[in-house]
Amino acid sequence: MSEVSSTEFDDGVAIVVGGSGGIGAAVCATLARRGANVALTYLNRAAAAEAVADDVRKAGRQAIVGQVDLQAAAALKAFVDAAAARFGRVHSVVYAAGPSFGFHFINELDPATWSRVIRSDVEGCFNLIWASLPHLKRQGGGAIVAVITSAVDRPPPKDILSAAPKAAIQALMRGLAREEARFGIRANCVGPGWVDTGLGAEIMSNPAQAGFVQKFIAQIPQRRVGQAQEIADAVVFLLSDQARYVTGATLPVAGGLQL
Repeated sequence: MSEVSSTEFDDGVAIVVGGSGGIGAAVCATLARRGANVALTYLNRAAAAEAVADDVRKAGRQAIVGQVDLQAAAALKAFVDAAAARFGRVHSVVYAAGPSFGFHFINELDPATWSRVIRSDVEGCFNLIWASLPHLKRQGGGAIVAVITSAVDRPPPKDILSAAPKAAIQALMRGLAREEARFGIRANCVGPGWVDTGLGAEIMSNPAQAGFVQKFIAQIPQRRVGQAQEIADAVVFLLSDQARYVTGATLPVAGGLQL
C-alpha cells in the first residue's frame, strides 16, 4: 500500500458537524494536521467551536465556523454550499453530532423524549448527507464517516437513546455506501465505546459515580476508557486513501466493549 502524504486532504475542505464537541474537535485537529481545511458546525458552544477553529489555523490550515441546527435542512445546506464555494470542493464529510439525553430503561421513556432524540440524531445525519451528497457526486467522489456508538452491537441497559438512533444512522450509511459507490463515494461508521470526553468525562469526574465507573471499566476487555484522539484517528483513516477499498463498514473503537 502506498504512503499517504501529509497533504492528502489539502485540496478542498472537510465538513465536520458537531466540531465543537470532544470527538469532533479531535477530528478537526487531526484533519488539519493532515492538510485539510475545515468547515465545522456547532449548536450552542460558540467559544468551544472558535477554539477548535483556532487549532486548525495553528496547524496552518483555514477554518470556518457556523452555528447550525442540523434539523434546519436549508440552513445546513447553505453552510455546506458556502464551504464548497469558498474552497472549491468537499473531499470529506463527518457526522460527529448528537443530542443530549439521559440514561433510562426503555420502560421509563416517554414518547416526547424518544421522538426528540430520534429526530435530532437521525434527521440531522440525513440532512447532512442530503446537503453534501450533490457536491461529492458532482466532483467525482469523496468520503463520509458517521461517528455512532459501539452500543449498536451490544446495547447496554439504560442506553437505548444512544443505541437506537445510531443504529438507524448505521443503516443509513450502509445504504448510502451501496448506492453511491459507483460514483466514487465511500460511507463508513466509527463506533466509540466509553471515551474520556463529553458524557463519559462528566461521569468519571463525579465522585458519586466512582463505583459505577470502576464496575464499567472492568467490563472493557482493555480495562480502560478510550481517548478522543483514538476515535479521531479511526475517522481520519476511513476518510483517507488508506481506506480507499473500505465502504459500508463500521469500525468499533471501544477496547473490545462491543464483543
